[in-house]
Amino acid sequence: MLISTGEQQSAALLSIALNSIGCDATSYTGYQIGLRTVGEYGNSEIISIDKNFLEKQLKEQKVVIVAGFQGINDSGDITTLGRGGSDTTAVALAGVLGCECRIYTDVDGVYTDDPRKNNLATKIEKISYDDMEKMSKNGAKVMETKAVVIGKKYKVPIFVGESLGSEKGTYIVE
Repeated sequence: MLISTGEQQSAALLSIALNSIGCDATSYTGYQIGLRTVGEYGNSEIISIDKNFLEKQLKEQKVVIVAGFQGINDSGDITTLGRGGSDTTAVALAGVLGCECRIYTDVDGVYTDDPRKNNLATKIEKISYDDMEKMSKNGAKVMETKAVVIGKKYKVPIFVGESLGSEKGTYIVE
């Protein structure tokens, strides 16, 4: 339960900030949006999300902020998804809603190698789910394998770009 509170705090604080500038935003936990999981603490997998709840909130013109990385199992326990769980949650939400997923991080896209270690690394504009999955399994930390697999399963275009950078990142697609 303790490990899941960081995401809950971030979601609540973002909601407060958006509301303070006149944007109608509400934050939710995984439990509140019906994000059901199976598996062990720290390595759970998403099995379902209540699409109807999300669509109802969006139809009311609200900005919906979901605490990533955590859900609830059949016993009612909060579970965590493990490394990359927030990205995995975002991709799963996009899959349920049938939209693109945009992941903003500290790098401006996916590179052929770690640009901090290899000056010859080049940014990839588009990469297939299969190639990104291979890179993730081989140690590329820009996207967690689980998130890529969910993106592939639900055909979610995933954009990876830098939080404070340009709009030119990498698309992970079929």
